Amino acid sequence: MRLPLAARGWYAALALLVLAAFVLQLKIALDVPGLPPRSDVGTLAGASAAGRVVRVLSFFTIQSNLLCVLAAVRLAWRPGRPSFAWSLVHLDALLGITVTGIVYSTVLARVHEPRGWAETATNAVFHYAAPIAMVLGWLVFGPRPRLTARLLATALVWPLAWFGYTLLRGAIWGWYPYPFVSVPAHGYGVVVLNALAVTAVLALVAVLFGWGGWLGPRGGSARERPDYA
Repeated sequence: MRLPLAARGWYAALALLVLAAFVLQLKIALDVPGLPPRSDVGTLAGASAAGRVVRVLSFFTIQSNLLCVLAAVRLAWRPGRPSFAWSLVHLDALLGITVTGIVYSTVLARVHEPRGWAETATNAVFHYAAPIAMVLGWLVFGPRPRLTARLLATALVWPLAWFGYTLLRGAIWGWYPYPFVSVPAHGYGVVVLNALAVTAVLALVAVLFGWGGWLGPRGGSARERPDYA
């Protein structure tokens, strides 16, 4: 798999931007007070230092952005030979960050109020800059191989596992990262319906990326690109 210098520079810049935002997000989490204990939806305060870091890592947004870092570093540094594993990372990064941007801009932005320059900066990177840059990179530079049903189905395992983890962690510690998955606020029935709705969006986005995989960057032939089976 070959990528032009401009593509590798694009992905390198994306990785550095998201990494910087992630480090800043960790600093925000470590700076907020650990006491008194709190379990408000989405809050980082009110837990031990380790607990605050775990809360940061429990957000779907953060996991999506970190997957983007993995994919972008790989594409910038050593594209190498295509493989199922790296195609899965790339596709999950695309799915996660696209749905992150969609759900945030349509649902969560109206209830989320970043405070201070640090929160505003990380919010802009995680929810706007990274989704736009990742999808633009895919559109302009690729790689866009033909994606098999196996790869698309496997890519949905991570989001479903995240929902399961979120419900289990919430049942044990009473903390939920987002309002739409808060069982105390909505009950399991509504939360499961919300999860199914987001999963449907993920599946639709996966199909769109799968369809886009048949269209080679710069008009290349689909036959020149491998199936990742």
